[in-house]
Parts: sequence; structure tokens; C-alpha cells
Amino acid sequence: MRTYRIGLIGLGGMAHSHIRWMADERRYKVVAVSDVDERALAEKGEQLGIKPGKRYPDFVRLIEDPEVDAIVSVTPNNVHSDILRACLAAGKPYLAEKPFTRVFEEAEQLLELYERGPVPGMVGFSYRYTPAFRYARELVREGKLGTVRSFSIQYLQSWGAVLNDTPYLWRFDKDITGTGTLGDLGSHMIDLARFLFGEFQELSAQLRTFVPERRDPATGEMVKVEVDDFVSFQARMTSDAVGIFQSSRNAIGSGNQHEVSVYGDLGTLHASTLNPDQLVWIREEAPGQLAKAVIDVPERCKVSQYGDFLTLLDGLAPDGLPDFMDGYRNQEVLDAVIRSSAEKRSVALSQPN
Repeated sequence: MRTYRIGLIGLGGMAHSHIRWMADERRYKVVAVSDVDERALAEKGEQLGIKPGKRYPDFVRLIEDPEVDAIVSVTPNNVHSDILRACLAAGKPYLAEKPFTRVFEEAEQLLELYERGPVPGMVGFSYRYTPAFRYARELVREGKLGTVRSFSIQYLQSWGAVLNDTPYLWRFDKDITGTGTLGDLGSHMIDLARFLFGEFQELSAQLRTFVPERRDPATGEMVKVEVDDFVSFQARMTSDAVGIFQSSRNAIGSGNQHEVSVYGDLGTLHASTLNPDQLVWIREEAPGQLAKAVIDVPERCKVSQYGDFLTLLDGLAPDGLPDFMDGYRNQEVLDAVIRSSAEKRSVALSQPN
């Protein structure tokens, strides 16, 4: 089996996880790295045994390197668009972090390039690989719940809460991120809804900033926060199912709580990252008698993100892999949430041709 030579862009905290995930698959070899931080570039280059000539301060040079087969990008949002643009120009397959871009205008520009010259790619909606979510999708698609009438999705974390006195970080900088909780966590909620139920038809949203200022750790000065701490919205899908969404980084007691409840004519499902290998299924056991069961997820639903990326690089298209158009559609919904909140109205989504 072929081993793929990977160019890794972005050497921050999440890069360590991606390196480990690649190592688990045994068919990736990181041969080049890129970062704007020269110290990180040197340290990670030494750790990975990367030759100095393959440590690139400029990610475009890494993408153009003929000895790199594919790109893994783990960077802040403000360079997502430029990295994807360079991958499309070079015809280089990629796995790129979410959100797809910083703002929707960047996504529209990328779509024009992609339609002129598609390149195989994957967007890092990693929760498609939570076994409980994959099994929930299987049960919904097989009609085990009957017609799905409604659902709720939430993604809660606590690290931004006032109690934690979280300083001003790049995730609070609008010029870098575009949005706050919405792009960071809300993009995962949107992707989970699309993964389970299809396209969005319309939505109505609200964004809030609970902590208007945070302390700059370098200067000690207070800095204005211009991105959201909280997002909630209601949506109607093209299937006519309706959904309620909420996300916050200020939910004390929630470490990484991403979950969905699905309500159909024949029963209810609950699935969560807090118990990724099981889901709760409520259904009628006998006429007028409901049964609540905790169901183990079958092994076929335990698929890895980097396993699917290998399948893509091998020339196949795995079912459910989040590709370029999934990234684009996700960004379109993010933009609709922003417009709905700002204009205090419902916003309709365009539909795929």
C-alpha cells in the first residue's frame, strides 16, 4: 500500500493531534512543515526529522514542493482561504481545518476556482467520525425513526466563561477568526445537521457577546471583543424537519459537549461526544409501551478521519466524507446566521442545483 508524503502547515497545539492520527494509520509520512513561527518550525522540524530545506516559512512553497503528495492544514481561520487557493492552483489534495473560510466572500471566490479545476479535498469536520453520530445517521437513513419531525443540536464548552478569567487570544480576534463561537463550534453543529438531515432551507438566529473585554496577556490592557460568545438559531431543513441549535464557550461544567437529539414518528435518538460509542434509543416496545435502551455502536460505524482521507488519496470517494462542497455549504449557513442575527429576520438558503 502506498505511503503518502504529507506537507503539514501550522505547528500549534492541534498539530500534535493530527500528527498522532496520521501515525495511527501507518501510511502517512510528514516530509515538510510550515509555520510563521521560526522557533516552532525549528523545534517541530527536529522532532519529526525534517531536513532544514523542507521547513518552510512560506506555506505556498511547501504546497508547490513536488516531493509533497498532499497537504494537512491546521491553522487559524485567516489563512484558510489562501491555503485552499494555493492547493487548488497546485492541484494538491488537502485536509484543511474548519471553518472553511473566515468570511463567505472568500468561500465564493474559492468556489469559482474549484469549478474551473476541482481538486480532491477534505474539510476537518471531525465529528462526522464520532461513532454515535454515524450510527444515528444510519438509523435515520434506514427509516428506523419514521419521519423525522424535529431535532436539537448543541455544542457547549466552558473555557471562555467569566469564572476562568480567559485572556484575549487569537480566537477572540475578529480579523483572524471572522466569528467566535459560531465558526469555532457552530460550524460543527451545522455540519452535523447536514450530515444527518440534508440541506438547510431557512433559519433565524441570534449572536451574543457575553464578555465584551478581555485582558491582553502581553500588555495587561483590556481589549474589546468583537466576536460572539454564544449563538442560537432555529432552522427548517429541506426535508421539512425543524431544528434548534445552541453553542457557547461559557457553559460552566461542559468540557466538550457536542450532542444531538432526533425526534421521529417512531422514536427518539440521543447521541453525544460524552458517550461516543453508545446512543440512547427510545421506541415503542409494545402498543402504548415505550422502552429506553442504551445501544452499542456497531464496529462498522467506527471509521477514522484519516482513514477516510487515505481512501480519498487512493482515488475513491467514501460515503459521508466532508469535501470541498460541504465546506462551502457550511460557510453559506454560517453567513446566513450572521445576517439573520444582524438584520433580526429569517434568512433563506440557496439550494444545490
